[in-house]
Amino acid sequence: MSVDTTAAHGAAPASMKVPLLDLSGQLDEIRTELKQVVDEVIESTRYIGGPKIEQLEREIAEYVGADYGVGVTSGTDALLVSLMALDVGPGDLVVTTAYSFFATAGVIGRLNAKAVFIDIDPISYNIDPRALRAWFEGNPDQAKQVKAIVPVHLYGQCADMDPILELAKEFNVAVVEDAAQAIGSSYPSSNGLKRAGSMGDFGCFSFFPSKNLGAIGDGGMVVTSDEKKAEKLRMLRNHGAQPKYYHSMIGGNFRLDPIQAAALSVKLKHLDKWHAMRRSNAEFYDQAFKIPQVSTPKVVYERKNHIYNQYIISVERDRDELRQHLQECNIGVEVYYPVSFHDQACFANLGYKRGDFPRSEYAADHTLALPIYPELTDEMQAYVVQQIGKYYE
Repeated sequence: MSVDTTAAHGAAPASMKVPLLDLSGQLDEIRTELKQVVDEVIESTRYIGGPKIEQLEREIAEYVGADYGVGVTSGTDALLVSLMALDVGPGDLVVTTAYSFFATAGVIGRLNAKAVFIDIDPISYNIDPRALRAWFEGNPDQAKQVKAIVPVHLYGQCADMDPILELAKEFNVAVVEDAAQAIGSSYPSSNGLKRAGSMGDFGCFSFFPSKNLGAIGDGGMVVTSDEKKAEKLRMLRNHGAQPKYYHSMIGGNFRLDPIQAAALSVKLKHLDKWHAMRRSNAEFYDQAFKIPQVSTPKVVYERKNHIYNQYIISVERDRDELRQHLQECNIGVEVYYPVSFHDQACFANLGYKRGDFPRSEYAADHTLALPIYPELTDEMQAYVVQQIGKYYE
């Protein structure tokens, strides 16, 4: 790909705006079909459960490479109900990354279990398998209390799953993949190419509107290849009832809305094309950035394995000042995420302190997300690069 940033050199056009995310272009492509399927749900009067849910569950399971899909209310609830299905509760430990969206750790606390945090790999921002093994081997008594490991496939690139799965098998621990940002990303495992969500006991997805596959509201999905686990998930999402009004367990109301399912089935047909457009935009940035103070995200496996839910740069200094400068230039940027889990006030009782996870802390202080959505133009991207360069002149 040839990269020409000259279009953005000099004074920026007065009308140049680059939002962090703009769904209007995507909507233009699918508006008619989207309205049609939503209208079908309305006319059916089947507003809970039904064929639209079952269709999406089959489609997502097949796309991911799992046997069963269970639609739920959100990505957060996908994580929560997965841990509930493992009977996670008081006295249990759940090991996860120190750096992710809050839901990853929040669901552990909601079940009154104890979160154990592990620092990240500085290249991928995913949980470091070596640090994970070091914790298990260095804490044999606590390791016996671990019910699950929750690796996160952050920003659209898979965690290094082979050593994680090997460790989980060795210690007889379940694996719940947080694939909220990674549907369609893949991992070159020792058993061949695997898609995010298909490798652990459960794979959890979010359909928040900003995701590569986003609903027109909230939604989520859990996938598994274990029939008994899938059945337990279905019970838990409906208050633990089976049959209706008979409860052998306590669940919740975690049911996916059929309007969201219908919309997602429409969007799923376009997802691989949208992934490819994001990869193309990432390649543009990678080639355009020639700024010493800026490090672009690294492709750990191959670019085709990455879906770029976010494009994250790391800057040596002045991250927050750069963010303000770009916002003043009508460029949408965001910090994902400004506070590591061990620094969150609600986890103070876990006993961690500043300095315990230096790589997570560095990411929280130095990273910035740039616009990466499929419909970005070369001119818009060149303007982003030019303005970052101007700040560091």
